[in-house]
Amino acid sequence: MARKFLYVIAALVVLAIAALLAYRIWGTQLIRSVMVPKAAFEELQPLPQDAYVDAAMWIARPDIAKDNPALWTPAGVAAPAAATPKAAIFFIHPTSYITTFGDASWNAPLANKEANATAQRFVMTQASAFNGVGTIWAPRYRQANYGAFLTDRPEGDKALAAAYRDVAQAFAAFLKANPEGPLILAAHSQGSRHLLQLLREQVAGKPVADRIVAAYVVGWPVSVEADLPALGLPACARQDQAHCIVSWQSYAEPADPSAVVESFERKTGYTGQPRKGTHMLCTNPITGAFNGAAPASANRGTLDAREEGKPPRLLTGIVPARCDTSGVLMIGEPVDMGPFTLPGNNYHVYDYSLFWGNVRADAQKRLAAFTRK
Repeated sequence: MARKFLYVIAALVVLAIAALLAYRIWGTQLIRSVMVPKAAFEELQPLPQDAYVDAAMWIARPDIAKDNPALWTPAGVAAPAAATPKAAIFFIHPTSYITTFGDASWNAPLANKEANATAQRFVMTQASAFNGVGTIWAPRYRQANYGAFLTDRPEGDKALAAAYRDVAQAFAAFLKANPEGPLILAAHSQGSRHLLQLLREQVAGKPVADRIVAAYVVGWPVSVEADLPALGLPACARQDQAHCIVSWQSYAEPADPSAVVESFERKTGYTGQPRKGTHMLCTNPITGAFNGAAPASANRGTLDAREEGKPPRLLTGIVPARCDTSGVLMIGEPVDMGPFTLPGNNYHVYDYSLFWGNVRADAQKRLAAFTRK
């Protein structure tokens, strides 16, 4: 009996190794085969012109008092003050519409409950870092399916273009509701992709550019040479600097950012120049500076959301940060953040959570620098 049991264990180990090897060899192809929509792209009808007047089109905005995820703070952190806000924050949430086996549309329906619930959680754990400096506006939008990022088919670009049109419409409504005063723009992943386009088309060279405290373009590569000159804002070189762009992408070591680097280098930047051979912008979220390193002891707080059914808690001093020569942010040895670490030790999902406390402090310092001008 003991010998049979050992045979079973040995067989399971062999199967596990074989599965891991297959994933390493064909992983990308396997993911694409199950996550890229098979349906033809259907052009989305434009939203009504006044769509974003309706509070139901926002996950968070100042007049949403009940169940507003952007007002959340972890234990030990003061809740947002009720005093007159100092800044208005426009936050674009990342992809929350993730489907399998191609049985879904290229863009998320606004009524998709699962995508909406996930977007709520992202706003809670990401956008909430900014609630200490002002009021947060986070629009719902018909985001591109996660599969749109896994294909070179034209449908992927069409889905992203459709999602951007919603975001641009929400941004226009945000500006109309906030005609004066400092603004902070922030996003993650797909949201950051849309934020870059907003900066290029709706901010750079326009009067609103003078009101931007900072733009947090997190979880999406930005070329220092091929993107920044067209965005109207420079890279943030230090933490007491305003009117600049912050960006990072988190990896544990040993890291394999090759998928991101290859995708980055295949495309043309917002200046019209190729990104290949250029540098990816890396802001160290602990120091707020361009490149550089910082020890874990300087980390003001990482959100730990591993306990199911309990709100995330803030843990200080557990994650360091170092900008690598490849342009990505290294966080040292892998840290247990939950089940969503991506291949290559990619901590993309946790870009904000790893440095929540530092992002909060960073926004406060940049707003202070802006108001001193």
